[in-house]
Amino acid sequence: MYLGNQPALSYTSFAKQDFTTSATTSYTLDNPVTNENELALFINFVRQEPTTAYTASGTSLTLTSATSASDDMYCVFLGKAVQTVNPPNGSVGTAQIADLAVTSGKLASGVLPTNTPAWRATTSGNQTGIANNTTTKLNFASEVFDTNSAYDTSTSRFTVPSGQAGKYLIQATPYISWGTGGTATMVQGKIYKNGSQADYNELDFNSANTYINVYRFSLVSILDLSVGDYIEIYGNMNGVTDWGNYGGFFNGYKLIG
Repeated sequence: MYLGNQPALSYTSFAKQDFTTSATTSYTLDNPVTNENELALFINFVRQEPTTAYTASGTSLTLTSATSASDDMYCVFLGKAVQTVNPPNGSVGTAQIADLAVTSGKLASGVLPTNTPAWRATTSGNQTGIANNTTTKLNFASEVFDTNSAYDTSTSRFTVPSGQAGKYLIQATPYISWGTGGTATMVQGKIYKNGSQADYNELDFNSANTYINVYRFSLVSILDLSVGDYIEIYGNMNGVTDWGNYGGFFNGYKLIG
């Protein structure tokens, strides 16, 4: 005895496709298939063996041997491609993807933008004996990292490489101190672009400072750079016999967007 509603009978017929033949091995199917085993192919009323005589994927049917214009060819679709098969190349657009459904784990390496080029350099030794009130380039001759080989330790200079124009965050932390004597009245750190001052930070004292002789401060700027532009760090100190740079870092990276 059957409990519940009696299910309705359903009948299924297999779809058939007739081909207009020519001297070729490639044909297009009306319905997509997973592989050649989902259709029966007949040439001149003789059933062909899947894989050996033909292969199929999606809507592409490929024969092992070319047909002629006089051949009779048709196929019967034994099953339709189900939802779990891979879609044909180029068949999926943004309309088929739900909003916020794709995570970074599904993206190929390099698809997402990164904050590169990026570099960080530090001093390799003390830079001393600089004359009072003399703006001088500070040396950061030891690389910590340099993603695009764009930083030159011999010149303490970052140069924008080909294809990497954009806005860059530039930062430096010079460790400036005077040497043999004097009392500092002013200390500066400067960011230079293409040999000219682009930004700076300055400490001024109301009177000569005899208490602190070491100044470590942060220089930060966002600059719009073109390919070939170069960045350097300069410093200056006034009111002393001589001064120098005794450490610190010079780093930066390209902003996304």
